[in-house]
Amino acid sequence: MWYRRLRIWIRTRSLVIDRGGRVVGSDYREFKQYFPKPSWVEHDATEIWESVLATIAGALAAARVAPEDIAGIGVTNQRETSLVWDRHTGKPIANAIVWQCRRTADLCEGLRERGLERAIRARTGLPIDAYFSGTKLKWLLDHVPGARKGAARGDLLFGTIDTWLAWNLSGGASHVTDPTNASRTLLYNLKKLAWDPEMLALLRVPAACLPTVATASSGRLAETRGRQVLPDGIPVSGIAGDQQAALFGQLGYRRGAVKNTYGTGCFLLLNTGSKPIFSRNGLLSTVACGPRGEPVYALEGSVFIAGAAVQWLRDGLGFFSASPESESLAAQVEDAGGVYVVPAFTGLGAPYWDMYARGAVLGITRGTTRAHVARATLEAIAYQTRDVLAAMEKDAGLRIREVAVDGGASKNELLLQFQADILPARIRRPANPETTSMGAAYLAGLGVGFWKDVRELEALRAGESVFAPRMPARTREKLYAGWKAAVARVLTR
Repeated sequence: MWYRRLRIWIRTRSLVIDRGGRVVGSDYREFKQYFPKPSWVEHDATEIWESVLATIAGALAAARVAPEDIAGIGVTNQRETSLVWDRHTGKPIANAIVWQCRRTADLCEGLRERGLERAIRARTGLPIDAYFSGTKLKWLLDHVPGARKGAARGDLLFGTIDTWLAWNLSGGASHVTDPTNASRTLLYNLKKLAWDPEMLALLRVPAACLPTVATASSGRLAETRGRQVLPDGIPVSGIAGDQQAALFGQLGYRRGAVKNTYGTGCFLLLNTGSKPIFSRNGLLSTVACGPRGEPVYALEGSVFIAGAAVQWLRDGLGFFSASPESESLAAQVEDAGGVYVVPAFTGLGAPYWDMYARGAVLGITRGTTRAHVARATLEAIAYQTRDVLAAMEKDAGLRIREVAVDGGASKNELLLQFQADILPARIRRPANPETTSMGAAYLAGLGVGFWKDVRELEALRAGESVFAPRMPARTREKLYAGWKAAVARVLTR
């Protein structure tokens, strides 16, 4: 088929977790990512479902656990990826549109030109962007023949990947999502915690195709049916989008808790408690999970380029052959020697929001070495994190004194120490890096009484690494002022 011209493989992972919070079995499978046109990204949802079945079987075998001994199932997913399928046949009407896909950018621009940005943000907490699910659903209903009529009749169902998996696990009995995923659709009223009729009308989305939004991310949301791998009757008892699951996996269910996931980019979430805060500094307002999995609110900010900058040093400049070597190279010098790397490869996000900014290496001299550039690149990740956390502090009126971290780059201790120094704040890294999966497991376990409450989860925490600030304040502020000056050099407005 024409859309198979370019493929990239990504993963499904299943874990078996015991009462002590230990991973006793795991398995993963790769599935394809398709790029049918420039800026279009798709998944085959049937491949995803098949990979889930395979990894469940593999994880159970690795753990030597019988399927009937599973107490509950937790699901976590990349948010915003959207699909529509036939209620009667279970077949998707098209490939799923992935969160990165930009095919609806023109539609979003049209909504902005109509002056709807402020009203939409007030309802949903989100800016108008192709990132979110609502415009993806509209595109499918507009472009697949007969889809809009089928959706209006309730013959076609919409869902993000959590909904698709719960529907299949339940044998088609449960069409459900949770508040964290619903809050990323551009169709969900953040204050009322319900689908928003005005957003549905604006995007011409029939309510009949939407899943039921559970009252919490923990509880009996669905039950297995159909005996595909698991016996009937096992509850799907936890569902949360990946970033919210990671926050819960870090036990960030209290107001003021912050987590930062260092991946290709960085995702930062701040738990703001029982009332939504609508950002004035370019952050997203979204739903997170309280101690029982109930909805609470969060501010979210993203750093576009974090680990990707290290990959650039590896692949683009040939500084080293493996990304972990960035730490040893950077450690060859005491500081960056006045060098600043601004990794604006795809523009700059919060708080700058300049999509036309481009990257720069500034402050180089005849004495600059590869080690200085490597150190400056790692420091850029920490500077950008401070930028976002400063915006969060302004919006929430909080002083952030501790940040929980996870993700691939959190293994880099030079980065984490500099992060602690430049904020300044304590950086807490858990012994178990699988925080997203653990968050889904914690929600699922709480939902069926496998763990009584979060105090039992807190007792499982052990072996953490803590990085405390030790840089003098004068040095810290001088370095950060240099970063702000470097960023000013690349801004286009």
